This record gives sequence, structure tokens and C-alpha cells, in this order.
Amino acid sequence: MSTQTSPVVLGARGLKVWYGATPALRDVTMEFFRHHVTAIIGPSGCGKSTLLRCMNRMNDLIRGFRLEGEILFNGQNVCAGDIDAAQIRYRIGMVFQKPNPFPKSIYDNVAFGPRINGFDGNLDEIVERSLRWAALWDEVKDRLHQNAYMLSGGQQQRLCIARALAVEPEVLLMDEPCSALDPSSTLKIEELIDTLKSSYTIVMVTHNMQQAARVADYTAFLLNGELVEYGPTSEIFTTPKDRRTEDYITGRFG
Repeated sequence: MSTQTSPVVLGARGLKVWYGATPALRDVTMEFFRHHVTAIIGPSGCGKSTLLRCMNRMNDLIRGFRLEGEILFNGQNVCAGDIDAAQIRYRIGMVFQKPNPFPKSIYDNVAFGPRINGFDGNLDEIVERSLRWAALWDEVKDRLHQNAYMLSGGQQQRLCIARALAVEPEVLLMDEPCSALDPSSTLKIEELIDTLKSSYTIVMVTHNMQQAARVADYTAFLLNGELVEYGPTSEIFTTPKDRRTEDYITGRFG
């Protein structure tokens, strides 16, 4: 789908980030489109996770973090001082590199967000719907009250996706969601991402360029905190405009 027919949901404008005196992002400007998957690639330390965590204010929790510029969500600057970061995190969910289920039952993991957000409807429906969205329901429907730690690593990661989906976010951020998983579990997560984009806007950080090529509609290449190149994945991987992008994709560095 072209950008001309896809509304912009999320974007960075003139984004600069420091940790103490160390610059992490250098004047990044880019947009993310509704119901598309965008992959952010680049070598370790290039600013990928920093950029991702700016989008739902997770970096606010890091000592020495400082930001200039804007993160625009549906046209609103979520970095403005009067914006509640907790509310932003409900609307822009996040899945982390390593599965991090709570030490609770499978059911309570998924129900956690709606409960603390004051939901007073039918939790059973939300739990089932979220687990179905995460392609996990059939595997756990008969043991919803077992401890989530009893699940395999891949199942735990899909549970964390279900937990994020339970509060009905508009955007789903994924920080290396498959790096701790085996190939079979990775395939399930990739298939899930492809399914979820029909209802969510997804931004994912990945070191795996083959994964970016398989699942992403758009790809952004970062290097030393700079956005070197951003465009349709097919173009980034076949006809990159910047020599540094070509060098990274072909393995000359990184």
C-alpha cells in the first residue's frame, strides 16, 4: 500500500536525544503509517531502541535522558509536559526483547492492564480475544489459571503480545521480539506480526535483516544516531540510495 493512501499515525520530527552528555539520536525525522510494519535496523548502539522507546516515553525512566524535538501521535506531541506518559503507553503498547510475563497466571497477565485501567466489563471476553489475536488461545485455553512461567519462551512472548493488546492500543512497538527465541517460535511471531498489522500499526527493532525483509513494509537504517535512509523495504534492500546502507546490508560492516 502506498503512503499516499495510508494515514500517518506516528512520527518523529527533529528528534535529538542525549544520555547525559552522550548523543544517542541526531535530528531524526520520519513517519510511520497506519496498518503497516516498519523495521528499524542498524548496528548495535546506533540508536534503534532509543528511538523506539521515545515513542511511548519509556526513556523518561532513564537517568540523564534528555530530548529535543517532537514525537507526534495522531498529530499530538506526546513529549509535551502536560501529556500523561502512562496514558500514552496504553495507546502505544510495547513488547520487549526478552519475554517478561508477570509472576501471575496466564489469565491474570492478560487481564492486568484492563483491571488497573478501571475496566468493569467482561474480562473473560478480553482475555480470550487477546489470546486469540496473539495466536495463543488454542494452546492455553484449558490452563488459563496456570502460572505464566510454565509456558515456553515463544509462548511467553506471545502472552506478552496478548497482554499489550488487551488494552487495545493503536500502535505496537516491538524491541527485538524474536532475539531470545528459537527458529520455530520466531516463525510464529513473524506470522503473528503479519496478521496483526491489519488492525495495528507496528514498529519493530531488529538486528535480523532477513526478518526485516520478510515482515516489514518499510525499513529505516540508523547509524551513529543518524537516520541514514528510510523507505519501502523492497527498495532499501535492493536499490539503497546511500552507500552506507548498501555496505551494512551486504555485511561490509555491522
